[in-house]
Amino acid sequence: MLEVVAPYAMQLLQGLSVTLKIALGSFILGLGLATVCVPLLTSRFTVLRRALGFYVAVVRGLPELLIIFLIFYGGTVLLTKLSGSYFEVNALAAGIVALAVVAFAYNLEILRSALNDIPSGQWEAATTLGLNPVQTFGRVILPQLMRRALPGLGNQWLITLKESALVSIIGLEELMRKSVVAAGATHEPLTFYLSAAFLYILITAVSGLVLTRLDKRLTPSI
Repeated sequence: MLEVVAPYAMQLLQGLSVTLKIALGSFILGLGLATVCVPLLTSRFTVLRRALGFYVAVVRGLPELLIIFLIFYGGTVLLTKLSGSYFEVNALAAGIVALAVVAFAYNLEILRSALNDIPSGQWEAATTLGLNPVQTFGRVILPQLMRRALPGLGNQWLITLKESALVSIIGLEELMRKSVVAAGATHEPLTFYLSAAFLYILITAVSGLVLTRLDKRLTPSI
C-alpha cells in the first residue's frame, strides 16, 4: 500500500492543504459574521430579526452544492455584466464564500440557542454597572455565549470540513479530488480512498483535541 501511495503523497498533501484553506476560511468567516449578527436577533429592530430569520430558513433549505454553483457561476455572470467583459470568479474564493454562506446560517442558529440560555439579568446587571450594549456583549455575554455554543460549533466545524469535498465540482483540487485522480491513474481506488479517509480522521482527531482544550479554557474553574 505504501509503495502505491508514496509517489502521490505530495499531491495528497497539497489537496489536504486546499481542504484546510477552504474549511478554515469558510468556518471562520461564517462564525465571525454570526458572532456580529447574533445580538441583532434580540434587538428591537424587527426588520433585521426577520431578515436574518428568512436568510437562515432559505439557506438551510438549499443543498450546499446548489449554493456553490450559485456563487461560482452566478458570480461570474454578475461580474461579467458589471465589468462589461468576461470575468471568472476565483474558484477558491467562491468555495470559501459559498461554504461561509452555509456556515453563517448554522452558526447563527447555534449562537442564538446559546444566547437564549443566558439569563436576561446579565444584560441588566451590566447596564447598572455603566456598560454600554457593545461593552456588555463583548465583556459579559460573549465569553458565556462561546462556552455554551462550543459543542455545537465543534460539530459545525466538522460538517464544514466534510462539505469542503463538494468544491471539487468547480475545479478545485482538494483532498478528495486528488484522491480520485490518483485512484484513476493507478487503478487502486480503495488504497487512495482509505488514504483520504485516514487524513480526514486525522484532522478530526486533532480538532477534537483542540476543542477539548478550548472547553477547559473557557470553563471557569471552581
